[in-house]
Amino acid sequence: MHHVHAEPVPEMVRNMLKQTALHAEHLRLGARMVDFAGWDMPIQYHSQLDEHHAVRSAAGMFDVAHMSAIDLLGAQTRDFLRHLLANDVARLQSPGKALYSCMLNHDGGVIDDLIVYFIDDSWFRLVVNAGTTDKDLAWLQTEACAFGVEVRQRRDLGILAVQGPGARARVHAVLPPDLAERASALTPFSAAWHGELFVGRTGYTGEDGYELIVPHDDLQVIWRALLAAGVSPCGLGARDTLRLEAGMNLYGQDMDETVSPLECGLAWTVSLTDAHRRFVGREALEALRATLSRKAIGLVLEGRGVLRGHMPVRAAGGALGEITSGGYAPTLKGSIALARIPLDARGPFEVEIRGQWHAVREVKPPFVRHGKVLVASAAAAPRD
Repeated sequence: MHHVHAEPVPEMVRNMLKQTALHAEHLRLGARMVDFAGWDMPIQYHSQLDEHHAVRSAAGMFDVAHMSAIDLLGAQTRDFLRHLLANDVARLQSPGKALYSCMLNHDGGVIDDLIVYFIDDSWFRLVVNAGTTDKDLAWLQTEACAFGVEVRQRRDLGILAVQGPGARARVHAVLPPDLAERASALTPFSAAWHGELFVGRTGYTGEDGYELIVPHDDLQVIWRALLAAGVSPCGLGARDTLRLEAGMNLYGQDMDETVSPLECGLAWTVSLTDAHRRFVGREALEALRATLSRKAIGLVLEGRGVLRGHMPVRAAGGALGEITSGGYAPTLKGSIALARIPLDARGPFEVEIRGQWHAVREVKPPFVRHGKVLVASAAAAPRD
């Protein structure tokens, strides 16, 4: 995913943007719409803060149908994915199990981060980011040729994320009873399905919930049913503050093709245990491990102000890094950031905000998980 551009979209431009099946719903609900990776998407409805708190305390839902489901089909699909991804799909043995992985280039840089679901031995499903879909499809098709794997973008399906401590129960109530029963037994990072209705217990908020991958008509029906059940519609603004509190990377900000998983806090997603598995980017990562010069950290601002992407970070001894993602954290009532700094940099750390250096404290993300603050937050700092 790429930066959320907050400026309103002129009508002439809006007519050129892609729309999800829920576009009319967003307009009906009075959403403020923005251009997000070529899609006309809601950044907020009435209050971004309220939407954020709804997910932390109850249930919120996000139209993420700008993201793409891509099905990979063929007898050698598992072998193909063991070649393609830095994480190892050999771990996926039960139908419905999923894992998170980076897809790397030959230099070890991140082409995209994605979720892969194992459906059966000749069918896996990827969920990839909106801004990288075209690039991902081109890369997949190039790499899939040698394995005889068919790459099928599921343009007939849309994705709806329903997140929060009350999310699962609300979703169960609107699903067919047999699917609701199977969904209620799911563990995190696994999925159940009934025909084309696909329910994955995954998310991008640090809360429990589902990501539903369903035909566009069903997307509209489920959205309206959840709305009637009191689930709050949430825009991309709240999605960003929630994922930042959860310490989750945003593609295009915290990592891209020039950044390896080892430099953005995603070393845990790289599986090197099978010495015979020569996945794309492995040699580059193994060489990089010996010469690694950057690392990712979390920061909490000690005083007033808001941390933003690209602000300089200064360490003791003068080493310089920069914030990759930052913002106001509603759950902490203060400002937080993810930053990339030299590997040997040591605190205390400072961030330059409008020409002034401000003290920040290094913390280990996530900042918030399952509604609980996991780091000591600074004194309540109002947004500037």
